[in-house]
Amino acid sequence: MPAAQLEVTDLVAGYGPTRVLDGVSFAAPAGSRLAVLGRNGMGKTTLLATLAGLTRRLEGSIRLGDEDFTRLGTAARALKGLGYVPQARWVFPTLTVEENLFVGLKGRPKGAIEEAYAMFPRLAERRANLGSQLSGGEQQMLSTARSILGRPSVLLLDEPLEGLAPVICEELMAAFSRLAATGEMTLVLVEQRIQSALDFADHVIVLERGRIAWSGKPAELEADHAAVERLLGVGGLH
Repeated sequence: MPAAQLEVTDLVAGYGPTRVLDGVSFAAPAGSRLAVLGRNGMGKTTLLATLAGLTRRLEGSIRLGDEDFTRLGTAARALKGLGYVPQARWVFPTLTVEENLFVGLKGRPKGAIEEAYAMFPRLAERRANLGSQLSGGEQQMLSTARSILGRPSVLLLDEPLEGLAPVICEELMAAFSRLAATGEMTLVLVEQRIQSALDFADHVIVLERGRIAWSGKPAELEADHAAVERLLGVGGLH
C-alpha cells in the first residue's frame, strides 16, 4: 500500500468514565514523519492505542487517505493499512524469529521476510531463536519488522527506544529514517528521547492533559526554550 494521510478530528477517548484525550485534531500528510511528545501521563500512548482501535473512542473521527476508520475494529484497520508497534513489544515467545515474521506477511510470499533481515541484520543472525530468547532491543526490532512486512500505509510507533542501549537506539532510528526516506509510509512516533524524535520528525505535536498544547516544526520547538521546559520538563536540548 502507498503512504496515506492520517487525519484526526476532534478525537475524544479514554477508559471507562475517564477522558484521556480531549478534542485532539491533526493531520499527518502521506509520507510524513510526525513526532508526538509530552510528559508521562499526557495521553500519548492512549492516542496511538485509540488510532489502532484498542481504546474506546467517545467522539471525533479518524481517516486514512480516503477511508473513514472511525468505526472499524482493530483487525479491519490493520488490513486496510494501519500498522501499530506497541510499547509492550508484542512478540510470540514460543515462535522463532522467522515464524514471528511469517505472521506479519499478510498474504505476501514467504521470501518477503528478507526485507526484514535487510533492515535488521541482527534478526537474520537470530532467525532460528525463539522470541523469548531475544534481548529487549531484538524484540523491538522483531515487533517493528513484523509490522513493516505488512506494508502499512501508516505506521504507529509507541516509544520504540524505551529501556534500550544507545547503540540499539541508533540502529532503530536509522532504520526508521531509511523507511521514511522511501516515502512509502507515513510514520507517527511517540518517544521520550526528545532529541531523537526531533532529529527524525518533520512535524511535532506536544500533548498536555490530553490536548495539543504545541504544534510546529522540530527546529521551532528546539528554539522555543520556554515551551520545552514547560511542556517537556527539560531545560534544553542537545
